[in-house]
Amino acid sequence: MSNAIEQATFSFDKAALDPFADRMQQTFESAKPFSYAMIDGLFPPEVLEAVLAEFPEPEQAPWQSFDQATEIKLALADTTKMGPATRNVLAECNGQVFIDFLERVTGITGLIPDPHYAGGGLHQIRRGGYLKVHADFNWHNRLRLDRRLNVLIYLNKDWDESYGGNLELWNKDMSAAEQIIPPIFNRLVVFATTSTAYHGHPEPLTCPPERARRSMALYYYTNGRPDEEVQEAHSTLFQSRPGEKVRLPKRDALRRWVPPPILDWLHARKR
Repeated sequence: MSNAIEQATFSFDKAALDPFADRMQQTFESAKPFSYAMIDGLFPPEVLEAVLAEFPEPEQAPWQSFDQATEIKLALADTTKMGPATRNVLAECNGQVFIDFLERVTGITGLIPDPHYAGGGLHQIRRGGYLKVHADFNWHNRLRLDRRLNVLIYLNKDWDESYGGNLELWNKDMSAAEQIIPPIFNRLVVFATTSTAYHGHPEPLTCPPERARRSMALYYYTNGRPDEEVQEAHSTLFQSRPGEKVRLPKRDALRRWVPPPILDWLHARKR
């Protein structure tokens, strides 16, 4: 316990991050198929090892379970069910120094973190699980803000390539995955969240039954977004790869075709 508490004192070093952010900005802006950056070793290894040591097993916390045609995964956003090292890392990633770092890397100013971790927090996917290619929801209903950035921190030590689980970044016409990113330990990926930033790990994991693909997910918002990115509020937009037919959950299929006021009325009638 004392070791976990000691590790929970981690904080980012602004003097080290700022010059690094300036070097990463061109990489982020010029990346294909959409703006992203991959950063290895941003955290001292012992900080994430402490997170991994207290990472809850499926039966140890009230994980939200997704088990459908588009995704099979577990998610935990309740910080009261997380250990001190985990809460410390999440808090630092929502703090001033790291947000300044993200703004310098991405050129997106006025970033606002989400203290509720809607859709984020801790994720784990067991053997056979997957997440089909998709663009993320673009509007935070509680904060009333536009979603602009995803940050993923991977926690998978000794992750064999044969296990799968690579993060795939797909182009706008869904003709090809232009980037394949293995989810290895102490790898951070940040990418712009738009309605055509298609990503996922669509093939079922083949890791041993006792292993899981583990990560931390944080999302960042702004009050408004560039005109060319504006779309009506939507939930997750799942996509089909060439030769694949993704079967959408009923509610997501309705959201594709039914205007929001009518959908709200239908839900009210159902309640």
